[in-house]
Amino acid sequence: MTTPFARLELLLGPAALPRLARARVVVTGLGAVGAAAAESLARSAVGQLVLVDFDELRASNLNRHPFAFQSTLGQPKAEVAARFLRDINPDADIVPRPLFLDAKTAPKLFAEHPCDVLVDAIDALNPKTELLLAAQQAKIPFVLTCLGAARRLEPTRFVAADLYDSHTCPLARLLRKRLAKRGAARGIRCVFSTEPPVEFAESVVPAADFYVRGRLRPPLGSLHAVTAASGLLAARETLRFLLQTP
Repeated sequence: MTTPFARLELLLGPAALPRLARARVVVTGLGAVGAAAAESLARSAVGQLVLVDFDELRASNLNRHPFAFQSTLGQPKAEVAARFLRDINPDADIVPRPLFLDAKTAPKLFAEHPCDVLVDAIDALNPKTELLLAAQQAKIPFVLTCLGAARRLEPTRFVAADLYDSHTCPLARLLRKRLAKRGAARGIRCVFSTEPPVEFAESVVPAADFYVRGRLRPPLGSLHAVTAASGLLAARETLRFLLQTP
């Protein structure tokens, strides 16, 4: 019987698996993008994953979320993700944290869970800003943020670059301004789409299962192929760092 990661070892070489097994990655925001990234990292033999999200799975997640099934609706995203990922790699240390991130909780997260990589897939601007500032303050070696994946149709339009070199994405523009005003340094890697977001003719009101914390935001149209592509590129950027950094 072959080992679960035999095909990975054939591709990356025998030295890769021990390095990946020692890697510590925090994934914040377990929506469609973050969950896709976390799944890919678990299937790539990453040994320590901390999964952070305060929300629950809703019926509106079924069109795009890798862990959204009729049987998991109403359950905490972090707990569901941890359960699935442990089933993929029982040897991994997978820690679910049902936590809302802000200026107080983000620094505490990194104090409790030192890591090599942060994969940020939060879609709300204020928590995203506080998280990235806390990550730089904690000197996380590799910080990666995922930007807008909703309102896009083309999965092939995602690229990775320094946040300050990103373009086209409205969330990237707002995030750059917020971080620059707070004195953030360059060096935050980002995954963003070069496709302009689709404009809707009419505003959409939140569905009955649309849960928010803080400012009310209308739901945005999304496509599974697109959110998955963003998450998979984030996982690839993470693996590149983990395998190339001494």
